[in-house]
Amino acid sequence: MKILGIGNAIVDVICKVEDNLISKNKLTKGLMKLIFDENEFKELLTNLKIEKTISGGSVANSIVGLSQLGNNVGFIGKISDDNFGAKYEEGLKKEKVNFFYSKKKETLPTGTCLILVTPDSERTMCTFLGTAGKISEKDLDINAIKNSEIIFLEGYLWDEGEPKKAFDKAISLSKKVAMSLSDKFCVDRHKIHFLNLVQNKLDIIFANEGEIKSLIKTEKFDEVISFGKQIKKHLVITRGDKGAISICNNEVFEIGIKENLNIIDLTGAGDLFAAGYLHGLINNLSIIECLDKGTEMSSKIIQKIGARL
Repeated sequence: MKILGIGNAIVDVICKVEDNLISKNKLTKGLMKLIFDENEFKELLTNLKIEKTISGGSVANSIVGLSQLGNNVGFIGKISDDNFGAKYEEGLKKEKVNFFYSKKKETLPTGTCLILVTPDSERTMCTFLGTAGKISEKDLDINAIKNSEIIFLEGYLWDEGEPKKAFDKAISLSKKVAMSLSDKFCVDRHKIHFLNLVQNKLDIIFANEGEIKSLIKTEKFDEVISFGKQIKKHLVITRGDKGAISICNNEVFEIGIKENLNIIDLTGAGDLFAAGYLHGLINNLSIIECLDKGTEMSSKIIQKIGARL
């Protein structure tokens, strides 16, 4: 298998909202808030008009994108044997993704992420991890990890205790490890751990400009470039309207954005960028071609609702 994703198996519930709903619920626009109380989550969901429901999760979105590009890929994520869990599994199988997890009835329900899309196309997320956040070493398919060229992890997995052990075990068994830093909230919360991972354990790192600046505590992008060269890894950074760059083998590669797009929803832009970039890597494209494929995929996804092409 080319790439195996390991991440939070989350059902995305997408709703269009006005800006005042964000402030009224004390949310920070563009960021993700973890909700630990199931009742609080249900209350937030009440009175919202649901646009779409999708089998999501950051890495799962990337893995589906890779499958749509014709790659042999798989995913490990914890779900419960409930209605959303069944829909989740169906959704992945429909996209020809190998799903390496046998669901059973769990105490907590299948994880859900409420994606609130404001008129400016920005998305603010409220995530109730449910059983997704309880993934442990026992949930890993060892053979699937060993038989994959690359495993792809998400920083969101670090938001709960037990998954960290699963994370470390997966890294120790893999041939090559890619990881997305996921969210500035995650980076701020786990800075020391993430810095250690980036410097010592990962081969390929995906981040946006805010996340990487937060990780190394700088406001200067020149210092990000220096850090990227110094760690001697494969660091890929998306920069919004400034395009994207890749720092690899002490070289810096850069690409601009696609012009004249009808931007509707930024959900999944980073996930699909990673899918396009990794597609390029496993199919031996040049770094510039990888950046171009990532940009092409993210440009397509932001012109529609949701994180699936």
